[in-house]
Amino acid sequence: MSRAEKVIARCRQLAAFTEQPGRTTRTFLSPPMRDVHRLVGEWMREAGMTVSIDAAGNIRGLGGPPDSPRLLIASHLDTVIDAGAFDGIIGVMLGIAMAEANPGRSLEVIGFSEEESIRFGFPFIGSRAVAGTLDEATLARRDAAGVTVTEAIRNYGLDPGQIPAARLSPHVFAYLEFHIEQGPVMEQRGIPLAVVSEITGITRLRVTFEGSANHAGTTPMSGRRDALTCAAEWALNLERMASREEHLVATVGTFEVSPGAVNIIPGQVRATLDLRHPDDQRRTEAVRTALQYLEILGERRRIVIRHEVTMDQASVAMDPGLRAGLAVAAGGAPEIPSGAFHDAMVLAPLVPACMLFLRTPGGLSHHPDETVQEADVELAIETGIRFIAGLRP
Repeated sequence: MSRAEKVIARCRQLAAFTEQPGRTTRTFLSPPMRDVHRLVGEWMREAGMTVSIDAAGNIRGLGGPPDSPRLLIASHLDTVIDAGAFDGIIGVMLGIAMAEANPGRSLEVIGFSEEESIRFGFPFIGSRAVAGTLDEATLARRDAAGVTVTEAIRNYGLDPGQIPAARLSPHVFAYLEFHIEQGPVMEQRGIPLAVVSEITGITRLRVTFEGSANHAGTTPMSGRRDALTCAAEWALNLERMASREEHLVATVGTFEVSPGAVNIIPGQVRATLDLRHPDDQRRTEAVRTALQYLEILGERRRIVIRHEVTMDQASVAMDPGLRAGLAVAAGGAPEIPSGAFHDAMVLAPLVPACMLFLRTPGGLSHHPDETVQEADVELAIETGIRFIAGLRP
């Protein structure tokens, strides 16, 4: 079995550990994570690493003297509901592959316990613990069964009081994350590997459109204050705006219509907007335009519109020096921004960080048919080995 075949087979083997038979679902410190930790721990030990699980449920493998400068390679081991086998997981398996290659440098490989936010509605529990930013408010969050993050940690047999000990070692001098692109851009451009330039910024809004519910049969079209048609026109305006500019994406992801009956004009709509761009200034301008659309449509359609910002996350740039070294190691691979969040954005404020994307066939991710190409995985392994060889603490 080739190195790439082994990485792919391991990802698929871990996909069988799930909360839902017949589909891969694995949330923060759920029972199947014990099997994942057992098997990943075996593979780490076989690669010559010492293995531990910290108080946030991150599995950690250390290869080399504990007090020597080390490269951290990490990604996450949790999944979305009905997931594929590779999102996050391949980054950890490639980290182990780097240790197996015996690069002559100290490595730490971490499989983060949570990135997807499925169980508690809040992302990056594992990497926040390593970054030292896992606060009491997060630990008090509850899942659908009423279990807090602290209780979930304790139920797994870990001690929440030891979370401070999970913090990043001062011996870590750089961070590398392998990840699938999760989109179609690289495949469309015929690119097997790409270096991530930055992780895009995001603004999310919650918007309420207040019109007037009325009888669908007796109210003339000219006299209507239809909240749904106003919200729909806003969504279409945003689609046109984002379609005109590269890297700008705007998604109206939810519509909650009230009263929601076939014979009643919609009197209220609650909607959400997710707007992303790698350039924070351009994202801010696009948000301003989206709000101007609301003002214009509300006045013209006689709809009262309220909004609140629920998230405003700045873009996170990857380290220029590491990006350059990764591009050389990848044979001149181009740079692209990441439209999705990754654990690298949590660690980047603390240590120079970089990411390498692998092409996603069909652009399909967060889906059971998500896959990778064996040749791309082999290229990623070779790139990682060359990158590590060229690093200087």
